This record gives sequence, structure tokens and C-alpha cells, in this order.
Amino acid sequence: MSTTALNDLSRFPIVQAPMAGGASCPELVGAVCEAGALGFLAAGYKTAGGLYQEIKRVRGLTARPFGVNLFMPQDGRPADPAAVEVYRHQLAGEATWYDTPLGETDDSRDDAYDAKLAILLEDPVPVVSFTFGCPARETFHAFDRVGTYTIVTVTSADEALAAQRAGADAVCVQGVEAGGHQGTHRDDPADEGAPGTGLLTLVTQVRETVALPIVAAGGIMRGAQIAAVLAAGADAAQLGTAFLGCPESGAHPLHKQALTDPLFTRTALTRAFSGRPARGLVNRFMREHGPYAPAAYPEVHHLTAPLRKAAAAAGDAQGMALWAGQGHRLARELPAGQLVEVLAAELDTALSDLSGFTPRSAS
Repeated sequence: MSTTALNDLSRFPIVQAPMAGGASCPELVGAVCEAGALGFLAAGYKTAGGLYQEIKRVRGLTARPFGVNLFMPQDGRPADPAAVEVYRHQLAGEATWYDTPLGETDDSRDDAYDAKLAILLEDPVPVVSFTFGCPARETFHAFDRVGTYTIVTVTSADEALAAQRAGADAVCVQGVEAGGHQGTHRDDPADEGAPGTGLLTLVTQVRETVALPIVAAGGIMRGAQIAAVLAAGADAAQLGTAFLGCPESGAHPLHKQALTDPLFTRTALTRAFSGRPARGLVNRFMREHGPYAPAAYPEVHHLTAPLRKAAAAAGDAQGMALWAGQGHRLARELPAGQLVEVLAAELDTALSDLSGFTPRSAS
């Protein structure tokens, strides 16, 4: 494994994924960083002021490097209003069941991106990553001037090449196994039904396409899997679902319990909750509404937000967005710092086993 600026950010090649919606809270980030991994705050769905306060809280918990993830503004025209309205009618029964009105769909499409960018350039953090697209070259130059390391989430070799050309310092390669939203740069309904690319294959494709450091993400739950992506050409591994069940995580208790609940046997990609493909545990809401959800992000996210909040308040996991990767059944209820230590020990064991491995043809 080559020594890069990316590897200099933390003791171990382990990154805690930024999980929008509250899971990646300052307490989780601080604990992860203190244990020797790289923690990430998720700026998605927060106000600029809320993000600023969370950054201050992280700085009070750790002096070690940490990152902030930004959602790129949604380019192009808003979703078809007629399609969104049809889905609103589809959800009318849910609104009645949970006794809550549906959300408004004319809210901002840019997630206060410019305001958050201004905060991060005025008061820089060590790392900033981007999801749902790639910023302009000028943005990377601005972060370079203030000493911030930049990472772009990619789901294909072409997206990685675009990130390299724009000036990113590294890419986060997201396999189809990953929980939460797929970080594709272009959400094209024409791609619906495509199987997606597994992480090991995708890391290899990207490694042979760009010269940037790679963070590998998607279904990673054990140290041996970290060793596998390092062997495939990654410089670090990013884990999200593995950290969801930690006591420091801000995920709802029902979400944490569902990861290993035998009732939830599989994950699937769905537009049901946000209008963009995202992987979560298959529950009633996903089964009933996924087939009808339009490609309308963030309109559908705003539409369903009150339903998801009401379901959580009612203790009904069947109405919540239970984001999780394919490895969710391997989740361990460990404090974040201890989980980092266990993963690092498993990684050391796996690398040691590999170094001592003798191919049968050589014996």
C-alpha cells in the first residue's frame, strides 16, 4: 500500500462513512478519530448554521483530522410535477395512518450548498468530500489554497476520470453493495434495473483508469474485507453500516436493532423514500411504494420526511428509511473506538495471513 496524503490523515486505512440523517453525529466522528480512523460528518439535510455547530462540537472532541461530506446541488430541471403529484396521492393512506401531513416538495434543491461551501472555505476542515456529482475545478483550487484534502464519490471509472480531471485529490469508489444513496453523478431513470457494479470489480476498473488514491466503499464489515480492497488497489476502506449500531451513532434505536433483526432478511435499492436510488432494508413501505416512486430527488425526500419522522415516533420500523448495506447482518454492537480497534486487528491478521500464503503451484 502506497503512502499518500490520504493515508497520512489517520493511523489506520479506515474511514467512517458520512451518513446523512443524523447517524454521523459529532460523538461518533470524535470517537472514530480518537481511535485512529478518519471520521466524517454528513452535511446533507442540515442547515449551514447546523453544520457549523457540529464542526465546533467535533473539534471539542478530537484534535485529529476529520472530514465533512457535501451533497452537490441537483442540476437540471425539477422533476415532473405530475409524477410527484401522482406519488403524493399514492402516499395519502400513509399520511392518514400516521396522522401527519405530507411534506412540501418546493423546498430547496441545492441543500444550501453555497453557504456550506463558504463555511468550509472560511474555517477549513482537514477533508471535504462530495456526493451526487463533481465540483468545478475552481472549487478544488479554492480548497487546495486553504489546505483541505478533497474526495469525490464515484460509481464508475468515467466518473473517477472526471473527478481527476477536475482536480480532486482522491475518489471514494462506491460499489453497488453500499447502503444509503448511490452517489451517481447523473440519476438517469433509463439506467433503472441495471445490476450495478460490485466493489472489487469497480475498484480494479478505477485503479486502471486514474492515478488518484482510492477509498473503497460498499458492504465492508470486517477487517479481512478491508484487506481485500487494499489488495485490489484501494488506499483505504470506508464503512457506514458497520458504524450504525455503535452507541455513539445518532441512528434511531429501531434502525440499529433492524440491522440484525431476523425480520429484515435483505436489502434493495429503492426510490420510495427520496426519489433517488438508495439501498435499505426491505420493509413494508419499500415494498408497497417502491414500484411507484418517481425519479424525483429531492422532491420525494421532502414529501416523505414527515411520514418517516412519524413512523419513528410511533416505533414503526416498517415505515422508516432503514438505510443499510448488503453486509448489515454482520453488524456488531461495539463502541466506535473499540470497533476501529477490532477492525484494525482483523486487518493485521488478514494481511499477515496473505503475506504467509504460498500458492499451491509453488509448493
